[in-house]
Amino acid sequence: MTTKVKSILTAFILLVFALPIFANQPDIGFYRHADIRGINVFEAPTLDTVPFTGLKVRIGGNFTQQFQMLSHSNEANANIVPFGNSEINLNQLYPLSNGFNLATANLNFDIQLEDGIRVKLENYMSSRHHSEFWVKGGYIQMDKLPFLGNPDWFTDYVTIKVGHFGVNYGDQQFRRSDNGNTFHNPFVENLIMDAFATEIGGEVYVRPTSELFFMAGMTSGIINGDVKDVSPITRKPSLLAKAGYDSQVNDDLRLRLSASLYTNPGTTRNTLYAGDRTGSRYYMVAEPEYYRNFQAGGAITASTAANRFTSGRLSPDFTGEVTSIMINPFVKFKGLEFFGTYETSSGKTNAQTDKRSASQIAGEVVYRFLPNEQAFVAARYNKVDADLGGANGEVSVDRIQIAAGWFPTKNLLVKLEYVNQNYNDFVNTDYRHGLEFNGLMLEAAIAF
Repeated sequence: MTTKVKSILTAFILLVFALPIFANQPDIGFYRHADIRGINVFEAPTLDTVPFTGLKVRIGGNFTQQFQMLSHSNEANANIVPFGNSEINLNQLYPLSNGFNLATANLNFDIQLEDGIRVKLENYMSSRHHSEFWVKGGYIQMDKLPFLGNPDWFTDYVTIKVGHFGVNYGDQQFRRSDNGNTFHNPFVENLIMDAFATEIGGEVYVRPTSELFFMAGMTSGIINGDVKDVSPITRKPSLLAKAGYDSQVNDDLRLRLSASLYTNPGTTRNTLYAGDRTGSRYYMVAEPEYYRNFQAGGAITASTAANRFTSGRLSPDFTGEVTSIMINPFVKFKGLEFFGTYETSSGKTNAQTDKRSASQIAGEVVYRFLPNEQAFVAARYNKVDADLGGANGEVSVDRIQIAAGWFPTKNLLVKLEYVNQNYNDFVNTDYRHGLEFNGLMLEAAIAF
């Protein structure tokens, strides 16, 4: 048994046996639950429902395991190159079979420091890209100012968030899978163009009414801290803005609409569409068996789950400049809900002079039933149109997902998904020419 497998099994055993202890953890104010109670919660709750009685520490986690049954094919021309004492086809797809993916796990610490002041530290214990334990980020959130006597104007209308965290661009981030944290996503994988980035900065929220909010933020614009002089490139900050309306009209109907903006006029490497360091839930699908690794001088490299960890996704590669807008409507009537995404983006790499564009649409319908909405069925359509530049130019990728899930308890979830994805208009020398994949994914998760 490998060290990696032993670590995964150890993490799983610890999580399972720790559940009775964690079940009696203290309540934290202004906190989104990791389990079923956090579904359809977007920004952290603003209602002051948990009285402050002193310092509290809540330890939580997520664990997810998938069984994958996917197949793929393409129509690309052969690209035969010498490799060792033989030859290989760089446009040949990775050989797939049914099997278990790497189990993924998160470990979270939520600390109530003072009345209305909360700290969160998020960690990945195992992920596709990094199998070792590493820190995702951490931040402080202030919903009150006890050191200034808790002024009513701040408590009633303002929230401040500062640290290293996933920026609040779009509502899709609140429904996406984040390594072992998969409870809030009715599907197995995220959107094709997955907007997610952890950056150092701050966000200020203003709520003039209980149904309306505005957010303005500024971040470093890069995934890590960096003080190196990178002349002639100027590292500029990213600016964020968001406005939303969220109303529980009556016991049966909820309406929400939000619009988000993220922009960076120039930096060393922006990762808005490449910020997920953990990886896709579809392992090795739509990947070549071998590829040229330009980070290693163009050496031919065998594909692995770690070095090809964004399987099934498409990044527009706006790493130098980027401006993106996302609009998300959400309607829930009794057990039936609709969540939509419209996104438009433009940008370029630092090596390019002309900007390119990309757009994305997605619509998902979920029906939740049984007592406490313990079961659901769901369907999603997702399409991306993007100008990738170079030989490919304008391409598109579309996907259909159909899923069903069941929560045996508020901390346990089982999902089954069928997926079908198609790559369109890629040149015949690209391994993605005529590429398609489909099949089933079975996923089981724990959250507490």
